[in-house]
Amino acid sequence: MEKINGLSEEEVLRLEEKGLVNYRSDVKTKSIWQIIAGNFFTLFNFLNLGLALAVFFVRSYKNLLFLGVVICNTLISTVQEIRSKITIDKLSLLNENKAWVVRGGITKQINMHEIVLGDVLKLNAGSQIPTDSRILFGEVLVNESLLTGEEESVSKRKSDTLYSGSFIVSGSCYAEAIHVGNDNYTSQISMEAKYIKKINSEIMNFINKIIKYISIAIIPIGILLFLNQMSESVLPDAVVSTVAALIGMIPEGLVLLTSTVLAISVIRLADYKVLVQELFCIETLARVDTLCLDKTGTITEGNMEVSKLIPLNGTAMSDITDALGLISYHMENDNQTMEAISKKYSRKNDYEVLEIMPFSSKNKWSGISFKGVSYVIGAPDVICNSNNIKELQDYIENRVVLLAKSDRKLNKELPTNLQPMALIVISDKIRKDAKIILDYFKEEKVDIKLISGDNPRTVAYIAEKVGLENIKYVDLSKTKSSIVDLVDDYNIFGRVKPNQKKEIILALKAKGHTVAMTGDGVNDVLALKEADCSIAMNSGSDAARNVSQLVLLDSNFSSMPKVVAEGRRSINNIQRSSTLFLCKTTYATMLAIIFMFLGRPYPFIPIQLTLTSVVTIGIPSFVLALEPNNERINGKILVNVLKKSFPTALTITFNILLIMLLPVFVKLSLDEVSTLCVIMTGLTGFMLLYRISVPFNKIRGVLFFTLLTLFLIGITFMRKLFSLVILTPKLLIIVSILFLIAILVFNFFTKLFYIISKKIRW
Repeated sequence: MEKINGLSEEEVLRLEEKGLVNYRSDVKTKSIWQIIAGNFFTLFNFLNLGLALAVFFVRSYKNLLFLGVVICNTLISTVQEIRSKITIDKLSLLNENKAWVVRGGITKQINMHEIVLGDVLKLNAGSQIPTDSRILFGEVLVNESLLTGEEESVSKRKSDTLYSGSFIVSGSCYAEAIHVGNDNYTSQISMEAKYIKKINSEIMNFINKIIKYISIAIIPIGILLFLNQMSESVLPDAVVSTVAALIGMIPEGLVLLTSTVLAISVIRLADYKVLVQELFCIETLARVDTLCLDKTGTITEGNMEVSKLIPLNGTAMSDITDALGLISYHMENDNQTMEAISKKYSRKNDYEVLEIMPFSSKNKWSGISFKGVSYVIGAPDVICNSNNIKELQDYIENRVVLLAKSDRKLNKELPTNLQPMALIVISDKIRKDAKIILDYFKEEKVDIKLISGDNPRTVAYIAEKVGLENIKYVDLSKTKSSIVDLVDDYNIFGRVKPNQKKEIILALKAKGHTVAMTGDGVNDVLALKEADCSIAMNSGSDAARNVSQLVLLDSNFSSMPKVVAEGRRSINNIQRSSTLFLCKTTYATMLAIIFMFLGRPYPFIPIQLTLTSVVTIGIPSFVLALEPNNERINGKILVNVLKKSFPTALTITFNILLIMLLPVFVKLSLDEVSTLCVIMTGLTGFMLLYRISVPFNKIRGVLFFTLLTLFLIGITFMRKLFSLVILTPKLLIIVSILFLIAILVFNFFTKLFYIISKKIRW
């Protein structure tokens, strides 16, 4: 190979001035202005503003207080999302993929977005191709599945084009950048859409459904309700009543709270050195019931070293070490085994290389041909009949590779007359905290599946040492059974090829499991793409990091329990807070529809709903959303939320209708009726708050009784502000009776909905 000089620094500067730089076209986060616009310029905020203007024009100024709550919620959400964006951007900068380039005859590492047109790139196994390039020297095996969907790797040699987004499986080469930025193949035809995983989030789908239905219903309901109220009241009262009904229907706090909680989770996970590349994967983490691990780098440290050489067939030790020296000097360290051999045996020499066959996870061997001799290193049972190697039985619990030779040239395949020379025993230390991590997942009822290219007995031995129970292993290179039939029966899979890793993930998902996958190599990419939640080690390949939703920046798997706990905290608390918001939206919608036909004034004004909403929804939802919560999520979010919110909404609606009937039997003014409606709505809201708070801890106990005290202060000492009447003995007796009835009704609807939810297939 001739000497490569690459571009000079002067040429690089000129190209940068012309803008011929591989600037980033895949910005992962919104800009600050996009976040501000996304939070402030929403459909619900426009609706709230319109309703506020209507109240302003009829001069009912105190009823504008609801707008202050909306602004506060929006500001909190915006600030937290901006903090999250800044955190992600900082971590992304640290995690940004690097590229090796030759400039001025010197090989140096730069950021991918610093590549200029014409740069000479050095690409090795595991590298994701940063920009469209043409091979100058070398030969590589390239996986283009992220672009084409085809799993088979493609061989590329001199003058062939390498497309950005694909990655090197094996081999190495020098290539010239022929496109940068938006001129790249992936940018031109928007192929990113083919490999960006569709977000499958129950929370997002749940919120979007609520927004959709409310958006459709709110305008016609508002018009009809206003026309009805005009027949019962003067214009100002009709406007205020209609606004009260509509602001109750709007669940704007739910959307803001969800984005706030997830943004805070991103910030918390950053403290554990975890980069979140897909926000809603936090939800998936909370639901994971099966975790697929590669042994290397998770249970073990991943620092391979040659611990022993076992000569075979009387081969002299000097011949073995000479062969290893030749191999490691001329072959790329494109896998951990070659790297371990190279550390110990690499020796400079001037032997002429005729052919190199790089290692691939599919073939499980690599080789090199010199004049008169070829050497092969790989899995013993792949290279030859391992049953004939008696010495292998003594080291079956270790990673062992076989060194063999032949007098024939490779010609891209294993020679038929290979002679075993030696067994090479590779050792790797078990992580000190591996047992603690596996014990944590066992307690959380998360199944562990170990997937490895090693001999399954080797993996089983290590798994046993770290306390994995009920070990059952299978060698996928020997079994004829379908993977779908194996995934539930075995927890260790050995001799696994990259496409089989993907099949294991798909089979587990087909069985109804929520699957997380950790990986660091190019052979993990296909499986990471298919997993419900994909987690990459920062020390791994570019391709693995790019397709993963979470990146462990310190490559420390011991942070996984914290990551799972954070996911459960976020989603459990969002689910709990959603119950409060959906309750208000449901009863407000039902009341709006009822009062369209009832021929009675709407019983609330906006400021009264502000009181009940703040103490039973706004404050508790925010506090409860941030407290620790490590319970495993069960069932669908919609069902879990409806089981608690719908009975409460029905109870509040029942209360209001019952109060509307009271003037038939008891003399009550409109203001007294309105006061009773506010009190019963608040007290019923506290029933729901009590139900989602038990068992009380210190935080929930203080929160509940503080909010109840604030509500009592509001209806007694601040009654003029909230347009309430004084609580006379007569009203207190009525409230007591109504409250007892509400408890019975609440329990009845709760049991009824529980029975119905069991029978319905959601």
